[in-house]
Amino acid sequence: MQHPTSRSAVFPSGLPGGRCCARLSDMGARTVPQPPVWLPPALLALAVTLTDVAGAQLWRDELATWSAATRPLGDLVRLAGTIDAATGPYYLLMHLWVAGAGDSVAALRLPAVLAMTTTAALTALLGARLYGRPAGLLAGLLFALLPSTSRYGQEARPYALATVLAVLATLVLVTAVAPSPEGRRTGDRIRWAGYAAALAALGLTHLVALTLLPAHAVAVLVARRRHPDRRILGPWLLALVPMVLLVGPLVWVAHGQHARQLDWVDPARPADLAALAGGLTQSGVVGGLLVGLAALGAATVGRSALLPGLAVLLPVLLVFAVGVLVPLWVPRYLVFVVPFGCLLAGVALAGVPFLPALTIVALAGTLGLPAQAALRRTHEWPRSAVVDYAGAAEIVADGQRPSDAVVYSPRESWLFLDLGLAYHLGDNRPQDVLVTASPARRGDLWAAECARPAPCLTDADRVWLVLAGRHDDPLAAVPGAKGEALRDGRMVEQVWHPSGLTVALVRR
Repeated sequence: MQHPTSRSAVFPSGLPGGRCCARLSDMGARTVPQPPVWLPPALLALAVTLTDVAGAQLWRDELATWSAATRPLGDLVRLAGTIDAATGPYYLLMHLWVAGAGDSVAALRLPAVLAMTTTAALTALLGARLYGRPAGLLAGLLFALLPSTSRYGQEARPYALATVLAVLATLVLVTAVAPSPEGRRTGDRIRWAGYAAALAALGLTHLVALTLLPAHAVAVLVARRRHPDRRILGPWLLALVPMVLLVGPLVWVAHGQHARQLDWVDPARPADLAALAGGLTQSGVVGGLLVGLAALGAATVGRSALLPGLAVLLPVLLVFAVGVLVPLWVPRYLVFVVPFGCLLAGVALAGVPFLPALTIVALAGTLGLPAQAALRRTHEWPRSAVVDYAGAAEIVADGQRPSDAVVYSPRESWLFLDLGLAYHLGDNRPQDVLVTASPARRGDLWAAECARPAPCLTDADRVWLVLAGRHDDPLAAVPGAKGEALRDGRMVEQVWHPSGLTVALVRR
């Protein structure tokens, strides 16, 4: 199929470009009823993300979500003021969700499943709005099959919600700047109000996702230039006000927590850009295929690629530029740009007959199968680095006695050893004798321990020692005063090595 070149270079939305992929010759007769363009991608995404949704056990970040979401509201507010303000609104949402749905692995991940399912549907709608039904349908189907859709659709973290809100805000913006019939000012106000709400929700869910705003600003300016008789810039600026009022204080508090929250992140390097596509899609080969298709789609439609192209490039370049100076470059923070890459890929796929295009989409899904299988084993990276919290908890549960104690090393670690056992054992875990203040009481993700461990261990005849990593001599691996107190008059009775951890039973 040849893309038309003689049509007006203006979208129905008032953005540059045209419905370049309005139909395919082999899509079937016009008399055959077609399902809504969003339905097949949504059903496919739902089926894929629900498949073995509880296969991988909660990993460290999800344990932090569980810890925050299960705290009383007062403790949750204290946590946001201490270390995790940027994620505080998401934790509040999960607090309300857990109160009704419970805290099983599947229940914790279901909001992300629904978010990615909705993202696939909205991607198809946005693609159909900008480039025609075939491009939208193929873009949504491709997004549904990406390993990253499963990865973040099966994780109790805010990235899936940020992704759906990024696409929703963009779709509402495209609708809002579209020329409307005379007398439809009420409809315009409703659309701009919807955009303001989506944008505010996006900022509250994921601050980094607001790097999408420059792409929206360019789209608004282009639409204003093409339609000088319409009020576009003023309503757009007004729609930013709720976001500024709600997100501004959050940014201020989060800025003060930046050093502690991201102390594990290295400065960005040029090589990180080359690896980004594989990191975002969770598969190097699938990422390469997506970039190739997106580049082909952008070259095909030229200026029509402005909005989705900038929605990918500007957030990436902005986060990279900031990440060179301060710790910020984490590929998963940019997962919200993936649907926009799929839009451009959908344009490229719509330029060939439908069955070959579907074959390419299926090929992308097939190439991603190894990554799909791996992410359902663990969310750790690399995929071989499984941290088996459930296995450690089972070992302790099978051998513990009522008077046993438990000690973790290291305590203030991003592995959250204590949260892992707390999730799997609940109140049936051994007494944490070194704790002087719980994470909830401190408004933190970690507990405070005895400054002098020896007196706190005096009455502990049997101690379950849980360590990060594999250690053949567990007592020697515990540093400082805690290690000295454990080694004083005690010996190791038995050692287990669940993946990524060491569990030792220590007795007098």
